[in-house]
Amino acid sequence: MLGLPKTTEFNKHIPKQKFYENINVTPALRRIFVEQIKVVYWRNKIAPSTINLEDGNDVTEIEVFEVKLNCIPLDASVLRQIDKEIPYHIIFLLEYEGKYQAWTAYKEKAGSGSNAFKVDIYYHTDWRLEDELGLKLDGLNMDAVYENYVRQIAGDVLHTGVAESLKESVERSKQIQLLQKQIVTLQKKIRKEKQLNRQMELNTELKKIKKQLEKII
Repeated sequence: MLGLPKTTEFNKHIPKQKFYENINVTPALRRIFVEQIKVVYWRNKIAPSTINLEDGNDVTEIEVFEVKLNCIPLDASVLRQIDKEIPYHIIFLLEYEGKYQAWTAYKEKAGSGSNAFKVDIYYHTDWRLEDELGLKLDGLNMDAVYENYVRQIAGDVLHTGVAESLKESVERSKQIQLLQKQIVTLQKKIRKEKQLNRQMELNTELKKIKKQLEKII
């Protein structure tokens, strides 16, 4: 998939119960797996052993999983559970009624010498035909390829026009999301507030947060 070389093809069916057999998986999450996911395929393995790329400092493999859905939208907790079970970076291609949506999380090692990963914020494309996803393998090593895939999938969310690392871009996007949520919450409070003095206090707070957001953007 994604126009990747045949050397990267894996095309292995993964029984979805493999991801929720863990005793720590809640009944609610298990139900989401059963009801929302039809089938999971491990389509590609991007690694120095399958394609002419150098090792990365942080990324050793990128897996491409095709996840066929019974319904949309998919609860992202499902992808988070799969990400926790697989000690590599993953690009998810969700398929529903012939259209695809690419998802990936910013994922980094939890600590030195550990196989555990910290799964952070998820990014995704719009729903498109497979050949319109526009994801290109770009980079000379695994770190660069992974960063470019994340930025392509995230789109404008991570395109800040500022020279910064992927981690810095992700932290910036999280700050923006947090401030935007705070603005929406304050606007709702202002509309409901009856007391003029309290409205003025809330408006002052709103202006401060909007200024913070302008500086980050």
